Amino acid sequence: MKIGIVGAGAVGSACLMATVMRGAAREIVLVDRTRERARAVAADIRYGAPLSPAATLHDGDYGDLAGASLVMITAGINEKSGGATDRSDSAGRLRLLEANAQIYDEIVPRIAAAAPDAILLVVTDPPDPLADHVRRHAPQQKVLSTGTFLDSLRFSVHLAAYLAVDPRSVDAQILGEHGTTEVFAWSAARVGGLPLLAALAQHGLSIDKTRAVVEREVRFANIAIIEGNKASQYGIGMVSARIAEMILRDEQAVAPIGSYSEKYGVTLSLPSVVGRQGVLRILEPELSDEEERALERSADALREALRKIRAPTGR
Repeated sequence: MKIGIVGAGAVGSACLMATVMRGAAREIVLVDRTRERARAVAADIRYGAPLSPAATLHDGDYGDLAGASLVMITAGINEKSGGATDRSDSAGRLRLLEANAQIYDEIVPRIAAAAPDAILLVVTDPPDPLADHVRRHAPQQKVLSTGTFLDSLRFSVHLAAYLAVDPRSVDAQILGEHGTTEVFAWSAARVGGLPLLAALAQHGLSIDKTRAVVEREVRFANIAIIEGNKASQYGIGMVSARIAEMILRDEQAVAPIGSYSEKYGVTLSLPSVVGRQGVLRILEPELSDEEERALERSADALREALRKIRAPTGR
């Protein structure tokens, strides 16, 4: 199957690299406002592509997205260039919303016109309100965001380090916004089937101290990466490629990714069954009362952010 990637910056390039390496698609087209950059990135990766599962990859214009089953949208300003790297700023990634919504106003209609049947995956920060903004431009299309999938992986990785186990043995999810109001589902987390809080106690770890440290490490992981490398790109590239696999292979796998929730009236992340038609259904998590309230606050923050950006003309 064919997918498109719009944006050949750090994140778009990482998405392309990961998609090729995983063999997630048979054809991939890379689109960027600077065609020369898209051509160079595609050529660079194409030279190493024979070491991966067979795939055709090339640069193109919006018209070349025709026939794509999935389009990843990565274009926009990142946290560093958008001034969203202050740990004390409660807005976090939402500070990028207005500027990136304006960029989306220009590119999304062109994507929708070229690939009206494609699922649109928003990767640009902040992905959740941007996904709702995309829906204003392309109401007929299924729109997802990468949501808290990467946050959840970071949660598992940090917990695994404390427990000295393989991260794949940890089932821990973050829900709600991919941002400062994200909700750590401690009550539902498991390690090898054992409740996480019990596993921490068995390991002799203070639950309160571990919780405070892990939440801080995970919540600001992107900023720590950006401080050392100017962009946080590889993890989200791998996550985007994995989501592409779930969709194109109709896996019906479960992951915390963003889709529009009728219950909350906004796009946010909940455990979701993902297949060829996008999110097929949402699994309602069993949360503590504290976590339920936190999820409501996360939804409130996203609704408020979305109200601040103007709907496109004519909608």
